[in-house]
Parts: sequence; C-alpha cells; structure tokens
Amino acid sequence: METKRNVYLNMVGIQQAQDCLFEKFGHLETGVQTLDVVQAQNRVLAAPAVAVISSPNFHAAAMDGVAVDAESTFGANDEAPKSLTIGKTAFWVNTGQVLPDGTNAVIMIEHLNILDENTIGIEAPAFPWQYVRKMGEDIVATQLLFPRDHKINAYAMGALLSGGVFKVSVRKRPGVLIIPTGSELKRWQDVTPETMKPGDVVESNATVLTALCADHGADATVNPMLEDDLQTIQAAVSDGVDQGYDMVMILGGSSAGSKDYSKPVIENLGRIYVHGVTMMPGKPLMFGGIGDTPVFGIPGYPVSAIVAFEMFAGPLLLAMQHLPPLKQEVVAVSPVRKVASKLGREEFLRVKIGAVDGRLMSSQLPRGAGSITTLTEADGIIRIPQHVEGIEAGKKVQAHLLRPLDAIENTVVITGSHDNTLDLLSDQIRLEHPGMGISSSHVGSMGGLMTIKKRGCHMAGCHLLDPDDGTYNISYIKKYLPDVPVRLVNLVMRQQGLILPKGNPDKVKRLSDIAEKNVTFINRQPGSGTRILFDFSLKENGLSAADVSGYENEEYTHMSVAVAVLSGRAGAGLGIKAAALALKLDFLPVVTESYDLVIPEIYYHLPKVQALICTIQSAEFKQRVMALGGYGVEQTGEELFRSV
Repeated sequence: METKRNVYLNMVGIQQAQDCLFEKFGHLETGVQTLDVVQAQNRVLAAPAVAVISSPNFHAAAMDGVAVDAESTFGANDEAPKSLTIGKTAFWVNTGQVLPDGTNAVIMIEHLNILDENTIGIEAPAFPWQYVRKMGEDIVATQLLFPRDHKINAYAMGALLSGGVFKVSVRKRPGVLIIPTGSELKRWQDVTPETMKPGDVVESNATVLTALCADHGADATVNPMLEDDLQTIQAAVSDGVDQGYDMVMILGGSSAGSKDYSKPVIENLGRIYVHGVTMMPGKPLMFGGIGDTPVFGIPGYPVSAIVAFEMFAGPLLLAMQHLPPLKQEVVAVSPVRKVASKLGREEFLRVKIGAVDGRLMSSQLPRGAGSITTLTEADGIIRIPQHVEGIEAGKKVQAHLLRPLDAIENTVVITGSHDNTLDLLSDQIRLEHPGMGISSSHVGSMGGLMTIKKRGCHMAGCHLLDPDDGTYNISYIKKYLPDVPVRLVNLVMRQQGLILPKGNPDKVKRLSDIAEKNVTFINRQPGSGTRILFDFSLKENGLSAADVSGYENEEYTHMSVAVAVLSGRAGAGLGIKAAALALKLDFLPVVTESYDLVIPEIYYHLPKVQALICTIQSAEFKQRVMALGGYGVEQTGEELFRSV
C-alpha cells in the first residue's frame, strides 16, 4: 500500500521543538523499584538513603601496635622510659581490630622497644585517641547518606553498604521499543559481504540507538525489522504502547516520501506535535504522542538518527529518571579554512581538531548525513546557528568535544594529500607509542602547504611534481613557503596510474585511451598532487580537459576514486596502485612518485612528531607498507631536503 507523499508540518527550531517535547512529556517519570545495593550502580535514588549503622560501629585500631590507656603512658621520655606489661597495660592489636576495653590509644609497633615476651618499653607518651578510628568517625547512624535523585556510583555503593543500607529504592530504567523499518534493510546476521546485492542495506541504526539508550540509563528492545507497510508498522507501534514501553521509536520513514509511514502511523494512533526541525543533519525528525507515550519518527540516515536522539529522545529519557542532561566539554577552536553554511538551519558540523602551536585548529569533515564515519573520525562538533551563513577562517568558535582534550593534544595533525599508508601509520604509532595518535585531513598537496603557511597543522603530505625537472615537492616549498623553515621527509615511494575495472573491459593501454575511447573519468580535486600529475600527463599527450569525459567529476581520496570505478560510476581514475589492489581492480602504471611529509622546523622536535618519525623509520612499519603492494620504502624516513 502506498500513501500520498508526506508534507512537512511547519518546521520549527531546535529550542522550540525541545520546549514542545518537554511541555507534552516533561511530567513523565519512571516507576520505582527496590534493588540490592550491589545491583544499583548508575541507578537514581527514588528516596533518601539514611545510614542504619555507624561506620565504624566500634572503636578500631588505625595502626599495628599496642592498645593502651593513654593516661598510663604520661611522663614517658628518652631519659625516663616506661615499661608496659602485655595483657595488663598494653594489648597487641592489628589495624582494624576492636580496641580492648579500657584502652583509648594505639602506639605504633615501630615506636616500641621489646624488652621480653611480656614487657615493652616506650620513650614517649600517647595522647587520647591516637591512631584510633573512633566509632562513627565516617558515618553516624541516622545520617543522610544521599538525597533522592542522587545517581549511585561505585563510591556511593561503598558508603551505602558501610552505613548498613543493603537495599535502595531507585527509579526504574525507561523501557524503549525500537522499530526498524525499510524493505531494503538486512540483518547483519543474515548476510555476508559476498551475498549482499545492490540496494541491500545492513541495518545498524537499531544497534547504535540501543547503545545510546543504555548511555542514557534506558533499556531498549529491538522489534523485528519491518518492511514498508503502513498496517504492519502501525500494529507494532500500537502493541508497543499497549505493552507499557516508556518510549517508542520508529526508525526510518520520517521524511517526505510516499513510503515514509511514520507520520500516518502516529496520526492514526495519536497526534503529531513536530514534523521537521531546522537542523542539519536531522531535519526529518518527528515526534508525537499516543496517550501519554512519546513516539518518535527517527530519520533513517545514521548521523541524522544520532543527532535526533541526542537532541530530543536522549534528554527526555534522562528527565524521566530525574537526571540532568549530559554535558560535553566545550573548547574554543579556529577553523583552518572558511566554512560555508546554509541560512535557516542550525548545522552540526563534524570537525577534526588538533593542538597546533598552542591553538586548537579545526578542519571540517564531509557533511553527509549518511556517513557515520564523519562522527567516528570527528574530535568535536561545531554548532552553527541558523542565522549564520558561515565561519571565517581563523575565527574562534565553540566546539563540543567528542574526544578527551588530552588525547587531542597528543595527536599529530597531518593535512594535505591522501595516502593509504597514513592509515597504517595511525595504527603503528599507537602500537609503538601508546597515547600518541594521528589526525589526517585530505585537502590535496597544495591545500596542505597552505595549511602549513597558516600554522594549522604539524605537517603536510605532498607529492607535487615539478614538470621542468621531474623532482617532487622541493620547488613548491621554495615557491609557496619561502619564509617557513621546513624539513622534507620521505614517507613512501608509490606507483600512480590508471585504476580500471577488473578485466579492463575498455582495453585501456595508455593514458590517451581515456580520451580516444571516451571512457568516463573520475578526477581528483584541484590542488591535489594527483590532479596536477593528470593535467601534466594530458598536456604531454596533446590533450586538454575538454577531451576527457567526466573531467569535472571529483573525489578527495584515492580510495574514493577506486570505489567510483568499482561501482561503475566511472570507467577510469588516476590513483595509487595500493587503492586498486585493495578493491581488486586493474591498474595501469603511469609514474613512480615520491610521497613526502613537509614538516615545519618549529614542530620537528616536538615529542609527538619525533615519535611519528621513529615509527616511520621502524622495520615493522616498512614491512606493513610493503605488504600493501605498490610501494617502495627505500627512502622511507629519510630527510630529503631542509630549507633555511
């Protein structure tokens, strides 16, 4: 059954949508249950916790030694030591033992002179309650240990048990029903990479949202995946409400397509309050109510789903348990390059962040709502208000951190050309130097040099060919970084060539065949070393950009070029052999080039940069590079040039 195409209700801003959500559902709270303290970690107290016993509930020795009545030791000194009799005026005790009756102090064993098996000597008096933990020193019976709404952590569990509180009344964890929908979805248990067909999508949102629910103190149940059918989805939602779930989420189907059923399902069973929020990603979010149960229509794109949850469903789950919103560390960062943004929508811009020259510099990641790796690779998120059209390069803005600041500060920031060995290097440096890391942004070789000029990275990956003398990078350093002392260190020698479909169906034998056989080409972005090499090769063959079909189609990495060829979007692309081998594509060599790291002198001696250079020079790294194929490591780690 198909429905008419949905139309967004009047879209509202984030704050207005949040206000609406809490106006309708902010009164909801989960029930109360009684748990053993040992099972109550991370739960929220529903009633005050009051100590039943004191801790300690007796006078206890705080040191190993002898327990005494302090008054019996008065007058002891170096010149007039006193003798004490074991069992009469002194009693052996260990730390934590009950003080014998009639004693009120402990003398440490180190301060005793053993005269015989029944007699000890002391040369200094003890004072009352010396080295004694008095009854109730930590906790006094009837003392309030924790008020209601306190979240129980590991320390609190210890305090409760010490105070004789063995059971506590806590808020129940909210129950959430997650209903994944979409005829294209496949369970990961039911497919393999080999059996997946075009159009198949591995369902991952339910797993992500289940984990996010747990992070917000809730228990999620995942309904079996449903195909795009109005009646089936509506029945599942209705059953979830009847079963008493505190929240229901319909995954997918919240947009404006003719087979997006979240809107009619909620309308048929209850009422929609918001459909469409002026945020990016996450615009298609909707929520409504069926009775007192909040029901969300969560967008199907992974990043949209996560943003929608964290801005709306997550805070509501916390409020149901009387918990405050989660807080992220916020820091000031400066974008390396200008950031454009659409007016009218608040954007959640995923960025990489590096600590360079005492400043936190950010580089934006791709904006696709379907690319979950833009979150896994991100160090933080910059929220661009809907009335702001963009951010100027270098302007300080607030970023919400997704990684600890100390981890960011121990990261080497590499900007410039892409190479697969950077992924190996990122893993190898963690193996050889735990705590160190790499953050790489792919903006092309020229972009890397310009970022160095702006002091926005620790080093740049470059492979810029000088067509006049056949050298790499040096002439560009002299031209574009004349006032920046740098060192040029070789990372790898690599083969660049044409990446072709398996079997080379167009029988491409040389670069000029791309034009002569009208093969659709996938290019690299302007400023990349590969783009410069391709333009130079065209000129050498007497060709121009106009002769190449697809010249204007661009990708930012070698692997993206290879994927474009693998998918059939292009019949050829210029890239490295390692990318072709990784996807089992054909490869036609064009040139062997030097891929180098341009390192400003001011950063060269930083411990994290030196750790990276040591890793590059290690035999283990070189072995892993050679295993990829298409590389040479004869000069890996060597300094090729130093500017003064």
